[in-house]
Amino acid sequence: MTPALSPAWPERAAWGTAPSLRAWQQAAMTKYFSDQPRDFLAVATPGAGKTTFALSVAAELLGRRIVDRIIVVAPTEHLKLQWAEAAARAGIPIDPTYAAGKGKTSGDYVGVAVTYAGVAVNPLAMRIRAERFKTLVILDEVHHAGDALSWGEGVREAFEPAARRLALTGTPFRSDINPIPFVTYAPGPDGVPRSVADYTYGYAHALADHVVRPVLFMAYSGDMTWRTRAGDEVSARLGEPLTKDLTNQALRTALDPQGSWMPSVLAAADKRLSEVRRHVPDAGGLVIATDQDSARAYAKLLKQISGESPTVVLSDEKLASKKISAFTDSDARWMVAVRMVSEGVDVPRLAVGVYATTTSTPLFFAQAVGRFVRARARGETASVFLPSVPSLLGFASEMEVERDHVLGRKVTDEGDIFAAEDELLARANESESASAELEMSFEALGSEARFDRVLFDGGEWGHAGEVQVGSEEEMDFLGIPGLLEPDQMRELLRQRQSDRARKQKAVATPAEAAGDSVAQLSTHEQLAVLRRELNGLVAAWHHRTGQAHGITHAALRKECGGPAAAVANAEQLHARIDRLREWAATRKSS
Repeated sequence: MTPALSPAWPERAAWGTAPSLRAWQQAAMTKYFSDQPRDFLAVATPGAGKTTFALSVAAELLGRRIVDRIIVVAPTEHLKLQWAEAAARAGIPIDPTYAAGKGKTSGDYVGVAVTYAGVAVNPLAMRIRAERFKTLVILDEVHHAGDALSWGEGVREAFEPAARRLALTGTPFRSDINPIPFVTYAPGPDGVPRSVADYTYGYAHALADHVVRPVLFMAYSGDMTWRTRAGDEVSARLGEPLTKDLTNQALRTALDPQGSWMPSVLAAADKRLSEVRRHVPDAGGLVIATDQDSARAYAKLLKQISGESPTVVLSDEKLASKKISAFTDSDARWMVAVRMVSEGVDVPRLAVGVYATTTSTPLFFAQAVGRFVRARARGETASVFLPSVPSLLGFASEMEVERDHVLGRKVTDEGDIFAAEDELLARANESESASAELEMSFEALGSEARFDRVLFDGGEWGHAGEVQVGSEEEMDFLGIPGLLEPDQMRELLRQRQSDRARKQKAVATPAEAAGDSVAQLSTHEQLAVLRRELNGLVAAWHHRTGQAHGITHAALRKECGGPAAAVANAEQLHARIDRLREWAATRKSS
């Protein structure tokens, strides 16, 4: 279906033919040309097709001669190339090698692609270019304009005179004190200013439209041991309630390539990838590492596990973009990257991920998971392996929650300090000498991985207690077929958990069976039983009302308070169970 927006569309041979648009892209374009705004913010989940939407708008504006030139602003050098390639397919030639201050570019181009950092270096040169022509500025992943004060000021100074500005983002905004240029803010329910999008297409909608894949989160816990700077030896279980500092140190211990946790999780992820490739032969995997040293060490482990050398992408390498492109076009199993592949980079065949970084902000988590959700065929699912850290489990349970940019407060995040993107990139690329201070804070002594649980569509499945890696119980979930519709996935997860529970009951002694009550279980087992009961009630509510599981969980949280079910305490889970039973009773009586 082509956009019926301009009578001139069929005559615009210079700008190529109109792409086939998805329903949301068509609706967003209709709104755009109906409102005719100077500034427009489109928020669409990763993998939904923001680039196609933006280039369709650009082609229409060029065809109507509302604009004469295009400037694309992207976060990274690789994304400049990606935009230029996509624009070329749409018949819009864009120069990805242009740099602010370069002056003129070839007359064969109608646009240029630059980075936010490049704009900040010489905003005046970009302003002159935007003033000379009627210019459309496409601000890709516009939240980066709020990362650093210099970036935001540069964008505002450079593009204030632009005829049109189209801002795009595919990830949740965060809370900070730097307003994003050309974004409208309005007071929220608490009086704090929040960003206002002109069109929003969230993950829940995209999932219902089969535009993105559903995500299966495989969470792993385990025992960690490390030595503090004071010389004290500390042991803790990843996934149990810990202080912020202990959680950070336990996570760093788990991600240490010299321990047993990472090799075990990488081996499990490789097994999962093999299962997926039985149904999707070119499916690939991605490990997102904290720094370069870890990335290289993980690559060595993967070579030992899979027998194939992974592609290693380090964002300060000159050949990084070529490596990503080569991996995209191949059928190689694994790529290991430091942050660079966390946002915007399009590798549609990625189906299995390992979240092996200490960065745990909601923004970065959504960016990382967004690399795996692009749908190519019905039934494809994504599998992401992650540590059982409360913040990450909460993010995984709330994939469908939409967040606006909140002004007036600077927040810190469990697991990593809040920092600007350029600071995070610098930290990600630091060497052993640069991270000496962190190394002195603690010394990882040992780690052991345990399979904890599976999170899917706001609910979770697993066992009453962790299980050994490599066990039959773990394989119940690692061996899930690579092609399943969401309803089939939910049913299979319920069935496998039910089968396992029956087997465990069958082998239990009479005394064990008699004592099998919630009151006699450990805290961890009690919470697992309560979460299973809640998930069962949510599933029954779904069959009765058709309401998605994630939406029901969100509604229960809103009414009862507390965090996501994955990290809620027993009292909070009981409250949600009681409330859902009240809903069911009210619906039945009416």
